Amino acid sequence: MPSARAVRFYVANGLLDRPEGAGTAATYGYRHLLQLLAIKIRQREGQTLESIKAEMRETTGDALERRVAASLAPALSLQMDAGTMRAGSAVASWRRVIVAEGVELHVRDDSPAAEDDTLVALRDSLRRSLGQ
Repeated sequence: MPSARAVRFYVANGLLDRPEGAGTAATYGYRHLLQLLAIKIRQREGQTLESIKAEMRETTGDALERRVAASLAPALSLQMDAGTMRAGSAVASWRRVIVAEGVELHVRDDSPAAEDDTLVALRDSLRRSLGQ
C-alpha cells in the first residue's frame, strides 16, 4: 500500500476521493481502498497519473470494484491454488511424489488422484514422458 504521503498526494491531485473528516480524524472507507488498488494496478500497467485521474472520475463504485477484482483475480487464484486452506474447512494435506530429479507431483489427499494405484500410474506415465 502507498505511504500516507502518497495518499495525501493522490487526494490533493484528485486521484482519490477526500476522506471523511480532516487531519488525524480523517477516515477512509472501502471506496478509498478500491481507488488505491486501482491506482496501483493502473500504474503497474504503465498508465500515467493523468489518465488514471480521468478514469477515476468516470468510474462508479461497482465498476471500480469489478475492475479491481478482475485485475487481482489471477494473482488471488494462484495463491489459493498454492495455499493450504480450503473453503470452509481446515488445512488440506498434500501427497508429494518424486517423479525424477527436480520433478515432483503434488496431489491433495482428498483428490480422486490421491489413491495409491493412481499415483503410481501418474508417476510412471510422467517418467516415461521424461524418457526415464
